[in-house]
Amino acid sequence: MTIRHLDRLLTPQSVAVIGASARAGSVGATVWRNLRAGSFGGAVHAVNLKQPLLDGQRAVARVSDLPGPPDLAVVCTPPDTVPGLIGELGAFGTRAVVVLSAGLSAAQKQACLDAARPHVLRLLGPNCLGLMTPRLGLNASFSHAAALPGELAFVSQSGALVTAMIDWANARGIGFSQIVSLGERVDVDFGDLLDHLASDPSTRAILLYIESIEAPKKFMSAARAAARNKPVIVVKAGRSEDGRRAVASHTGALAGADVVFDAAIRRAGMLRVDTLDELFIAAQTLARFRANDSNELTVMTNGGGGGVLAADAAARLGVRLHQPDDALLQRLDAVLPANWSRGNPVDLIGDAPVERYLATLQALLDDRRTGAVLFMHAPTAIVPSAEIARACAPLAAGARDRVLSCWLGDAAVAQARSVFAQADVADYATPEEAVRAFALLRTYRDNQRQLMEAPAVQAPGPQPDAVGARALLDAALAQGRQWLDATEVNALLRAYHIPTVAMRTAPPDAEAAVAAARAIGYPVALKLMSPDITHKTEVGGVRLQLRGDADVASAAREMLARVAAERPQARVDGLLVQQMVERPQAEELIVGSSIDAVFGPVVLFGHGGIAVEVLGDRAVGLPPLNRVLARELIARTSVARLLAGFRNRPPARIDAVIDVLVAVSCLLADLPQIAELDINPLLADAQGVVALDARVRVSPQRAGGAAHFAIRPYPQELVEAVSWHGETLTLRPIRPEDEGQHLRFIEQLSPEDIRMRVFAPRRELPRSELARLTQIDYAREMAFLAERSGPDGQPETIGTVRAVSDPDGIEAEFAIVVRSDLKGRGLGRLLLDKLERYARAQGLQRITGVVLRENEAMLGLAQHVGFVIDGSKAREPGVVPLVRELQPA
Repeated sequence: MTIRHLDRLLTPQSVAVIGASARAGSVGATVWRNLRAGSFGGAVHAVNLKQPLLDGQRAVARVSDLPGPPDLAVVCTPPDTVPGLIGELGAFGTRAVVVLSAGLSAAQKQACLDAARPHVLRLLGPNCLGLMTPRLGLNASFSHAAALPGELAFVSQSGALVTAMIDWANARGIGFSQIVSLGERVDVDFGDLLDHLASDPSTRAILLYIESIEAPKKFMSAARAAARNKPVIVVKAGRSEDGRRAVASHTGALAGADVVFDAAIRRAGMLRVDTLDELFIAAQTLARFRANDSNELTVMTNGGGGGVLAADAAARLGVRLHQPDDALLQRLDAVLPANWSRGNPVDLIGDAPVERYLATLQALLDDRRTGAVLFMHAPTAIVPSAEIARACAPLAAGARDRVLSCWLGDAAVAQARSVFAQADVADYATPEEAVRAFALLRTYRDNQRQLMEAPAVQAPGPQPDAVGARALLDAALAQGRQWLDATEVNALLRAYHIPTVAMRTAPPDAEAAVAAARAIGYPVALKLMSPDITHKTEVGGVRLQLRGDADVASAAREMLARVAAERPQARVDGLLVQQMVERPQAEELIVGSSIDAVFGPVVLFGHGGIAVEVLGDRAVGLPPLNRVLARELIARTSVARLLAGFRNRPPARIDAVIDVLVAVSCLLADLPQIAELDINPLLADAQGVVALDARVRVSPQRAGGAAHFAIRPYPQELVEAVSWHGETLTLRPIRPEDEGQHLRFIEQLSPEDIRMRVFAPRRELPRSELARLTQIDYAREMAFLAERSGPDGQPETIGTVRAVSDPDGIEAEFAIVVRSDLKGRGLGRLLLDKLERYARAQGLQRITGVVLRENEAMLGLAQHVGFVIDGSKAREPGVVPLVRELQPA
């Protein structure tokens, strides 16, 4: 993961086209024309072996003839020439190359990388359309048109989609800060560009078109970092089976299961949409309306038809319409005709004058419970739409985080739409589009909440027997088996405190089965044990509600006879006798896991039983899971409504279901041998849960485990106890759950210590900033706190140290603060030592920081532990830059 030299790629001061041409219709001619047609203010050079002049400008025959190394080179020459040119450009001093050439073999692509690596030269492509930076007038592409300048960045895996997007956006006056066609991504990929664009001040939102992901950990880490700063909106191809096949053939990469990609998007805090139209709808909504945190919508309209369409869209998308209370109804009664709708949508009636619009909008905005307000208007001959817009725009602009607008029509409302646009009020063409935008915002907020969760590998409470479970799996693998038998599965689940039923195994004999049933107690269930038969019900291999010896004996004989007749080649290891659980009001659930080809281990939850595949009611999440994420996973299924209780059926114990999901997440982290797990059915009712049946497949490839999670879990291994002035402190990474504890710590800091830490006086810490301090991505940021037991016996924070790594993983900037009444006792040195050990283990080359010149205590501590003044950094008045070199580059 690196952003090295991406500034040369995206904001160059000079560009050379290698293979520039005058031949009409060629890529070289198109790129050369586009580059010179724009307003790019930097130097532009052409390299052509045969033509000394191109469009009246001098061209050179080879790279070495250029007046100096260009920041960016665009290569559009035959495939066999590209690796040599990259080596030549790197040696010349160029640090970024766009390879438009198509048809490079795998060996040629590797040769390009080998040639670029010694010079840290960045490669975009090959087989890409190129890139544009419209605010600089830079069009280094062979697109048919240039993009308008704006604040949206668009990064696409498809070049054809880039040209379509430009055409579509130009027609609507939508501009871009950056457009990048990735092509075959031998070097620069989505992760690199997300890292760069996340801190780009000219980019307000990032739009992605994705077909496949090859580096999921890198992508997830970069996406999570970017999504904390600005909206990231994704169109992902391959929802359908045909779409996935097309993606695979297009990119040569496995697209991965679409439902898993959805789960990844949610955990990264991004928003997924289905169409290019929705891409821009979402971008506008999040740019103008993101601060809105309403879950309900109020529709005001001058036409019943528009209101009905909005209400229908809301019902379809699960958007709640706010029901006005008596106080609001009375206020609206005073300003609306007697025959108004007295509900939501609020119908102003078609003859509504300007004053009625103003009074109604004011009443709705004065009541915060109305949520977001959808202002709708259809043109009439009574009052010009523009007059209504001019009157209402100041009020709407003052509450732009609560108002969406929809001016129905075209030419008749064009001026009104323009007035609201100038007031920066979100505007939509149709009622359905407006409601869809509100629904997308709600999904985005939900995803942002998931982004802030950082679960531990192990949940609090009784610890599992991971050692015993690991030995059980290794024994099965040593015997060359892929599938655990029923008793092994039962032992595995019990090791992780997942409730199971009593069971015994018996040889394939009716009398032996009867003896096992007597030992358990009736009623019992009888199941076939065969490694060759996956779905036992298909051969009569499951019999339930056996209430006596005769029932068991008869069922065993019939089961064995049918298997012998229908599957004579199948191995029969024995019969499984289980306690028959009779819980008639329980719901049948499924909890499972598998290894996704792209994102690694995943957790599945849904409606279980024998019809699980027919029902298709399931949700998928990425581990690790905590209780918040597990509850969200359950809520995304239809069976969640059944678990909540209905009619005379009491609610199931959701906490018990959550316990199982968190336990499975821990199991997946601990046991990389597990390739597949299905608990089906898991019964859930008011008494709790119990696993009736489960299957577990193991693999010697060990593709699971926390090391293969797409999201890094809470680093429990970094927790340590240290002695400090006769008491024991815990030094550990910060957790999202520390928010309250961290706030109490900050409240105990003196105003002067806060000023020294943030270089400015602060009276309060916003909730959003507090969340940012405690909810971190451990893949690129670390915050250690020193914790002890307080006077009330509860843990308290007495100091923290934090380091944020650059995306290249080369250096990290640190900050430290110790509770004001505990300074001068060596706590700062303990924390800095902890941070340095961590940084060295991560392979960081240096730690940097800035300290106020007047903060003599901090300067003394830093220099005592090895920091020196960084002479390479520009000096700011009153600030001292520090650096601690850790290891050679």
